[in-house]
Parts: sequence; structure tokens; C-alpha cells
Amino acid sequence: MSPDAAASAATAHLPAPGRRLPVSTYRLQLSPDLTFADAERLVPYLTRLGVTDLYLSPVLQAAPGSTHGYDVVDHSRISADLGGREALERLCTTAHAAGLGVVVDVVPNHMAVPTPVWHNKALWSVLKEGPASPYAAWFDLDLELDRPGILMPVLGQRIGQALASGELRVEQMVVPSEPEAGEQPVLRYYEHVFPVRPSTEHLPLADLLDRQFYRLSYWRVADEELNYRRFFDVDTLAAVRMEDPDVFQATHGVLLELIAAGHVDALRIDHPDGLADPRDYFQRLDEATGGAWVVAEKILEGDETLPADWPVAGTTGYDAAWRINSVLTDPSGSGALGTAMTEIAGDSRGELSALVAESKRQVIATSLYAEVHRLATILRELCDHDVRLRDHTLRSLEDCVVELLVAFDRYRAYVVPGEPAPPLAERVVREAAEHARARLDEDRHETLDLVVELVLGNEVGSAGKVHDARRAELIVRFQQTCGAVMAKGVEDTAYYRWTHLVSLCEVGGSPRRFGISVDELHAWATQALYTHPATMTAGSTHDTKRGEDVRARIGVLSEYADEWLELVRGLRVATADLRPTDLDGRAENLLWQTVAGTWTEDGPISAQRLRDYLTKAVREQKSWTTWTDPDAEREESLLAYASAILEHPEVHAALTAWGRTTAASVRAAVLGYKLLQLTIAGVADVYQGTEVTQTSLVDPDNRRPVDFAGLDARLERLDAGATPGSLDEVKLALTAQALRLRRREADAFVGAEAQYLPLPTSTGHAIAFARADVAGPRAVTVVTRLARGLDALGGFGEHSVVLPEGRWRDVLTRREYPGGPCRLADLLDPHPVALLERADD
Repeated sequence: MSPDAAASAATAHLPAPGRRLPVSTYRLQLSPDLTFADAERLVPYLTRLGVTDLYLSPVLQAAPGSTHGYDVVDHSRISADLGGREALERLCTTAHAAGLGVVVDVVPNHMAVPTPVWHNKALWSVLKEGPASPYAAWFDLDLELDRPGILMPVLGQRIGQALASGELRVEQMVVPSEPEAGEQPVLRYYEHVFPVRPSTEHLPLADLLDRQFYRLSYWRVADEELNYRRFFDVDTLAAVRMEDPDVFQATHGVLLELIAAGHVDALRIDHPDGLADPRDYFQRLDEATGGAWVVAEKILEGDETLPADWPVAGTTGYDAAWRINSVLTDPSGSGALGTAMTEIAGDSRGELSALVAESKRQVIATSLYAEVHRLATILRELCDHDVRLRDHTLRSLEDCVVELLVAFDRYRAYVVPGEPAPPLAERVVREAAEHARARLDEDRHETLDLVVELVLGNEVGSAGKVHDARRAELIVRFQQTCGAVMAKGVEDTAYYRWTHLVSLCEVGGSPRRFGISVDELHAWATQALYTHPATMTAGSTHDTKRGEDVRARIGVLSEYADEWLELVRGLRVATADLRPTDLDGRAENLLWQTVAGTWTEDGPISAQRLRDYLTKAVREQKSWTTWTDPDAEREESLLAYASAILEHPEVHAALTAWGRTTAASVRAAVLGYKLLQLTIAGVADVYQGTEVTQTSLVDPDNRRPVDFAGLDARLERLDAGATPGSLDEVKLALTAQALRLRRREADAFVGAEAQYLPLPTSTGHAIAFARADVAGPRAVTVVTRLARGLDALGGFGEHSVVLPEGRWRDVLTRREYPGGPCRLADLLDPHPVALLERADD
């Protein structure tokens, strides 16, 4: 890319002049236990820590009891559970007075289907009034009067049995969301309450049910017949038609008011791939906010990049997270860890692709069948209405759709109805089609070609039909379904089954790659700054399957792979009398790595936390137990075994000794990961509490309360001159100093002037780079890589890094170094990482 082209690309993805550009963010998971008022009290601590912006989880009114805010029920209100609008505005005012900006998480793709439904006034209205509802255009569903109604799969038994049992009844009540209507008839099923269509309340119950704009059904019907688009396969989250300008305005009005008033500065957008047209959404958002800093929660697969025509600053950081994790993973450990996986789980290296395909097929055939069948039905309707296409059967079309979805290697291709498919999108779809073709009978190949042309929006069949509304719907729904299949089939199934090294099986990860090179990391960071110099980098998020420190500890197994293999063999023998006879091998291998990743100098995590994690993990695996059909007896056997090994004396002694053996490598990995994440590219995010080490696993474990008072006291001691000793203290000191350096030297880290300059080292056991602005290098990062490998070398010896010209000061040790060659042994002592600032200004 030429310098002029790079500058143009960078400017296109920066906030408009006058809009705030965050330098670093601190993610707060708001809940009734961490309200706006609580967050306001944290402002002094966060300011001292060095962050420049608060990053708040969703703030709109969510469903009753929500602990995360992604289940919005009312876009017109700031969450009363968090303190309401006045409290949010007070928080923003206090933050701004301290120099902090405010970033808010936004959920445009879906709303909650709460219990009772009246908590969602818009959905209640649609269920009650059907096409006449003022909210009829909001939800991605079909309200034609000749349809059986919007499926509400809440019954514990089939509708006939529910009627016969008397569990359904009509009552009178004042609905809290529309008190102006006075008492009105409602249909009640235990805690569920549904509206009654006007003038049908006096009908016999069976006839009344048949006349509603919704259809009550047995809960198991959902996967096969659901007729509203969901968030992936979650029945309680209904998709919103954000492509409608009126819906966009209604659902974003409060947030736009807050931005216009100067309370909120920037936005994080949840799951844009679920939208009908992400580019159009971001363009409207960019215009409506006056060019505010916006990042997209986009999962990029492999070498995939953000579409250049999205007016966003970048991603929320998963692309950075997997590369940092991978560059700190030792490729030489793949063999022994593969042996462990084969012995315990029965899988062998190289089988991941087949496992991913198998997992995708499973979710397509089960939880996502309704979405896939809907695609096939649309295709069949298109063929029925075109004489040239009628000989393509529903079954053949469904077969082709399934194989195309299985073969798709990313969340979606960006094809917009009415526009020629971009070359990249066309290539992606056609490459997937070639893989699908190999799985289909020859008689299906012509049908596959038809499906491909239709999802690309090309002319096929009779002329003049390219712009038909139904064809446009197919294009959009196919892409939305691709994302759901990737999320549920890969992220939430295959990545729980694949246990080669589970730290690689992360959201946005690429476990096919067992480690990457330093040069590859440098190349990615350099390119990221060229195109998206204000993208976000993350270590831990509310969605990661395990926190950054757990990931780092598990990653160290790759450095000690042979020893780990022998250790696990021994522990399995020692606990053989406790191990259930039907213990699933994948669950067991996941268990041992998880125990290693969460075993600190203080011992293991609590048995209950481990049990809760394993329950979620094995149900997500969907091999022998699932959320919908849990094998309670076999699950309890696994959980009892997990609890027992935490207390087993041989396990306790062995893993305590393991901790001592790997301590230096763990220290290097934990600190190295954090420093890379905080300095490598763009806007660095700190997830709440990760300024010290954590043992957090998948949500809700990663939303446990944080001892902010304790963190504040620790930071105060360090700032008063205490020497950091423990890993916790060093990580806190490192995080604070890195954030403060970013704040002082903002232009070197974010924005059009920021530069990333790889620095030469004489060993692959170090990663070094400088961050610079137009005045030259302003900061230097040096990280120990794969510390265990240094043992055979006797340490760094005479290996060196070449520092930029000038004098440099370590922000932790305060030692100074001249520019030019510098011995790594001198620089990386006593800590395995170094962050240098200019000392000659």
C-alpha cells in the first residue's frame, strides 16, 4: 500500500474532527451489583490507573433480572436497574470532569422475548394487534394473516395436552406496560402472560388460541418451525429489522440524544453480522453520530479483514487476541499435546476440519434447522414462480444449502441486494461451493449452481427477476444464517470439542494454527495501523471462553508438552479409582487443561466454579449431553470426579509442583500477553479486574464481582513507592504504567500519526517493537517469548535488541539505556518484559 493510500485508509476509519478518539478503555460489566452510581465512584481509581475512557456494557432497559444487558426490552429508557438516565448522566459528567470519555455497548440486532412478554412493549403490541401494531415493522417475522401466527414455544407439553390439563386460562389484568388500557383480557400459562387479540376474548379457549397473531407451542417445536429470526439459536432474543430507517431511529433515539448532548462519546456495536446490511447500518450510524468512534464486534476468520467501506474504527479486538496468544504458543509442543489428546479424547491432529464440519451439520440439523429450512423454502418458492427453475426440488435445494453452509469458512460474505457482489464476496461463495460440490451427488450440482447464483444476486432463470423482493430476502437471510452456523457450530460446539490446546479454541481464534511467528505478528500490527489505526485490542472480554491469564497458563503447556503428557498420564493413573467408567474423553482432556490453567500459587479454583464451567462446556460440546436434553446422571459423575481431583492429595501435590516448575514461564506469558495487548495496535481495552491476574472462565464466571477497593489500595501502595513483587503486583504496575504512557504519548499509539516499528532482536525468544509518531519513536516494548526455551540456552546470554536512537527509561525499574544494541539479559531483569519511554526529552 502506498503512503498516500495508507493515509487515506487510516483517515477513513478515524472519528470525525472534533469527535473523541479513545486511547485506552476500561470495560465495566454493569449490573444491579455494579450500577451507574457504583461506576461513578470508580472514576478516581480508573483515572489514576491511566485509562482514558470508560467502556460500559449495554445501558438500555433490559429484561427483568438481566445480568448483562444484551436482552433489551425498551430502547426508550435507560435501565432503571442500573439507576436510570439521571444516574447515567451523572456518571458521564463525573467521568468527563476527570478527563475520561464514555463508550457504550449497543445491541442493534435483537430484543428480548421476556417473561412475561409485556416487559417488551413493542413485542406485546405486535402479538396483540398483528399487522395493525405500530411496531409491526420492528421484528424480523412474517405477519401475514393466513399464517399460523408468531411461534411462542413456551409450553412444557404439546398444545393439546396443555389445553386438556387446564394450564392455559384467560384472566383480566392491568398490563404494567400499558396501564392506560385499564383491565384487559390476557392469556396466562404459569409465569407467561400473553395478550388477547381484541374481540376474541369471549371465544372458547381452543378457538381463541387459533385466532391470535401468535401460536403457543411446545418448546421443542422451536428448532423446526420457529418463524422469527433469533440471535443465533436463542428463542428469547428476537431479531429487529434495523434496516428500516424508522426502526433505526426509534431504537437509537436515546443513545443519539446522549451523544448529541455530549454525555456519551463513542459506541461499541454488538454482532453486526446479524444485520441485514451492516454497511448501511454503520453508514447511518456514522451520519447520525457526526462521525463518532465506533468499533464493531466482528469475528474475523484467519486472514479476513474488515470491509473497507464500513465507516468504523475497527473491531473489538478478537483479531489481536488470537495472534498475541498464538505468538506466545510453542509450535514444538504440538506433537506431545496431540498425543495426549489422542490418548484421552480419541481425536488426532489434523481432524479439526472434519470436526468443524460435523459440528456444523449437527447444529444445522437441530437448533438451526428452522433457519435452514426457511432458506430452502424461499428457494423453492422462487423456483415455483419461474417456469425455467421448477425442476429443482425442495429436498435438492435444502441439500445444497446445507453443504454450502457447512463449507463456508467465515461469518458471512457481504452481498447487498441490487448491487453487484464484490469480488471478494463472490470468491468466498464460489470457493465454498466447490467444497460443497464434492459432498453432493452429481445430480445436485446444477441445483448448487442455481443456489450460488441466487445468493450472489446474479441473473438466473427468467430475465428481469434480479430485483424481486423474495430474491433480495434470500441474499440477506443466507448471509445471516452463515453467521449463526459459524457461531453455534464452530465457536460454541467444535471449539469445546477440540482439546489439542484449549487456549487456542477461543472466540475469533484459529486452532488450526498451532502458534504463529513473530514476523507474522509484526506484519499484522503494521497492516492494522495502516488501515484501522484506532481499532480496539482486547485480552479478555465478556464473551471469551477463558480469561487472558488462564489462556496464558494453558498456553505454557505447549512449552512443557512432554512433561505435561507424562504428568497427565500419572494423574489419570492416580485417580483411576475415581474416574467414571463412562467419562467422555474430550471432557476429561478439557478438564485437565482447565485445572492447570486455573491452578495458581493459591491452589485451585473452587469446586463449584469448576462444576459450573464444566456443565456449560459439556453441554456446548453437544456430544453426550445438551442444554435441551441433559444427561443428568452422567453429568453428575463428571462433576463429582472434577470435584474429587481438586482435593486428591496426589493431584494437589503434582499440580503444586507443576506450578513451581512452570512459574517463570507463566510469569513471562502472563506479563508478555498483557504488555503486547496494551501496546501493539490501536485502542487498548482492559476488561474489569484484569489489571491483576484472574482465573476467570466463560460467562457468567467472568462477570464475578471485582474487588475494586482492594485494587485501589494496591495501586496506591505501588504509587507510593512499594516495589512490586508478586505476579499480581507486577501486572498491576505494568498495566498502570502502560496505560499512563499511552495517555502521555497518545499520538504514538492511536490515530493517523501512530506508527508500529518492529525492532531487530538476535533471538526468537524476544519480541520487540517501538511505537512512534511523526517526531519518531516514543515507546519501546520488549517481551520474553517462550521462556522455557531459554533454559537450554542458559538464558539470553549475549543476545540483544537494537533500541532506537536516544536514551530510554524502563517505566517499571526506572533504569536507563542508550539507543543501539542492548543485551536482553540486562534489559529483562528482574522482569521478563520491559516497557521503555524516551528519557532524553
